[in-house]
Amino acid sequence: MGWKTFLGSVFFLFVIISIGVYWFFPFDEIDFVKSNGNTNFTLPDSTSNKMQFYENMRFPEPKISYKIDNCPIKRKYDMIEAFSILSNKTILNFYEVASNEEITVYCEEQQKYSEGLFIAGEGGPTNITSSGEFNTITHGKILLLKDSDCTSPNIAIHELLHVLGFEHSQNKNNILYNISKCDQEISTDIIELLNKLYSINSYADLALEDVTAKMNGRYLDTNVSVRNNGFKDSEKAKLFIYADGELIKEMEIMPLSTGYGRIFTFSNILINQFDVKELEYSIDADFSELDKKNNKIKLEIK
Repeated sequence: MGWKTFLGSVFFLFVIISIGVYWFFPFDEIDFVKSNGNTNFTLPDSTSNKMQFYENMRFPEPKISYKIDNCPIKRKYDMIEAFSILSNKTILNFYEVASNEEITVYCEEQQKYSEGLFIAGEGGPTNITSSGEFNTITHGKILLLKDSDCTSPNIAIHELLHVLGFEHSQNKNNILYNISKCDQEISTDIIELLNKLYSINSYADLALEDVTAKMNGRYLDTNVSVRNNGFKDSEKAKLFIYADGELIKEMEIMPLSTGYGRIFTFSNILINQFDVKELEYSIDADFSELDKKNNKIKLEIK
């Protein structure tokens, strides 16, 4: 056998061995993860984009208090972990208190069924105040009936999101789907909406909502409706009424709780000017508000 044949055989053997080493002894380590598909709250072909029971639902502050009442250790741990997970993913911050909590968590050993399925938990807002463009949650309850079998406390997270105002999702991969599974996730659109809602300052917001006026000769009869559409109680403020730029009435507005209003009725206000063209109503508030633009209303003669 010539040396050329020998070298060819050695090369061929080297190629075979190299291929075997490549296939059976890989040098690079590659990790694969399970894909859950689309976990957005709504499916791409969904006809409804409604995520919350009502629009713009939120607690007054991003710092939300809670109390866990007589729950087994596993369920208590799951709930605390759920608070922690949502705190890490959003700008929310949950803290435990002994009383006057905003979220009450409790457990009952009784079993509950619906349409043949065991109910693992229940949750939702129990007190909602409609205030302007927001629906302010002042209290919510979570009932945990079953320990979670998942690594992540999906049941507790599911009920917590209900308390924060979220509906059930039609997406089976979403954690708010009505049947719980361990591979479900908190979708990005839920996190984005929470961060958007709670990034708005927790201010009061006095607004002139309705004003009517009628002139009888040189005397003015008028009704003024003032409402607090903000997230916190307002402080004292003042209401001013002007006729063609001249102050004709001043009134103190006492503090208003969020969602509450007051109607002021004035009769026979003497106006010195003849032929009044415009009335202006203005709230003067020294504290921060969500919107100062709704503090003024002008009325003109028809």
